[in-house]
Amino acid sequence: MNIKRAFRVWQRHLTVYTKLYKSSFALNFAEPVLYLTAMGFGLGAFVSDIHGVPYINFIAPGIIASSAMFAVVYECTYSTYVRIVFQKTFDAILATPVNIDDLIAAEMIWGATKSVIYGTTIIIVIALFGLVDSPLVLLVIPLLFIAGIIFAELSLIFVAKAPGIDSFNYFYTLFMTPLFLFSGIFFPLDGMPEIVTKIAWFTPLYHLVNVCRSFAAGDLAAPLMDILWLLVVMSILAPYPFRLMRKYIVK
Repeated sequence: MNIKRAFRVWQRHLTVYTKLYKSSFALNFAEPVLYLTAMGFGLGAFVSDIHGVPYINFIAPGIIASSAMFAVVYECTYSTYVRIVFQKTFDAILATPVNIDDLIAAEMIWGATKSVIYGTTIIIVIALFGLVDSPLVLLVIPLLFIAGIIFAELSLIFVAKAPGIDSFNYFYTLFMTPLFLFSGIFFPLDGMPEIVTKIAWFTPLYHLVNVCRSFAAGDLAAPLMDILWLLVVMSILAPYPFRLMRKYIVK
């Protein structure tokens, strides 16, 4: 893989995004804000404090994590598939000196970049709502990139195995939705069956939520294990998008 060539592909994606960002940004921005408003101010009025924290303050950091996750997943499933199958963008790029590994690396880095963009936006939003207790929440930003790489890896693995664009419904319904609901964003997992807690522990979103919540509260020590696990998962998954996408594109 050549970093310079991968950067050029990333630059291409950024250029396209700057021309289309208004519609894309509105869709990715509106959903987490609606969740924050409906769940935080609506449901929060009927829910007592959780671990001594008002409900809206409890869920706000988790919205950072989920927004970052969905931004990269949308980008590296539907958008990547469209670039491969319908727009033939990959074919055009591969006609240049860029090779498949450069291209896949650029897809993952671009997905992680969108994770940072949307996660940072939500940080600003919840700060304006007065839901951040510490400026240490800014330390979440580089971790959004690491988590973005993880979700890009998972997304590209599924793209490589999906028989068609309709198959992404299974990915979102059977994988992303449970991940979203059982990651500790809206309620602590303490009261759930032990099997649910154990499964959640292995998921990257659970750890990203913990990191966002700890840094938003000004706690630097608590998320160290979560950060380590994110790095481990990123490293374990790293070879598979390259291997599987190479087979998928060359077939």
